[in-house]
Amino acid sequence: MERFEFRDVLPDETEQAIAIEQVCFPPNEACSPQSMRERIMAAPELFLVAVDRECGKIAGFFNGIATGEEAFRDEFFTDIQLLEPDGGNVMLLGLDVLPKYRGRDLARALVETYARRERKRGRKRLVLTCLPEKVKMYEKLGFVDLGIANSAWCGEVWHEMAYALD
Repeated sequence: MERFEFRDVLPDETEQAIAIEQVCFPPNEACSPQSMRERIMAAPELFLVAVDRECGKIAGFFNGIATGEEAFRDEFFTDIQLLEPDGGNVMLLGLDVLPKYRGRDLARALVETYARRERKRGRKRLVLTCLPEKVKMYEKLGFVDLGIANSAWCGEVWHEMAYALD
């Protein structure tokens, strides 16, 4: 993973992050450009980007919102006012890796780096939702399937998954 620099997103990388989100998710699931801008402005420290050292561009990122809440809810995707900077949990809102960087363990590196960083910050858990076909992938990355999530995002059935940090 020496090819990549892992760090917080920078304000001038906002449009890059928006473009990557549009590539990595179907239009009905992707974060809106407005919500992405709000997240980056309010909590850049909750975005972990992997920058390709060869070209200086973002290859992928992991982002979330800190909260004291225990369970995931769809409003985390759209309402930055739910951010609690000192919250013990991070509700993860997207793991994005550009197609040309997939199959290189970049997603694993993003998850592991994010988990180490948030553990150092005193967080207890990382929580995300995923479609059933992604459950096995997230289990391989260290998440535990908690069953069907209380989510109706895009009219899909989602699984809630958690990664313990303590």
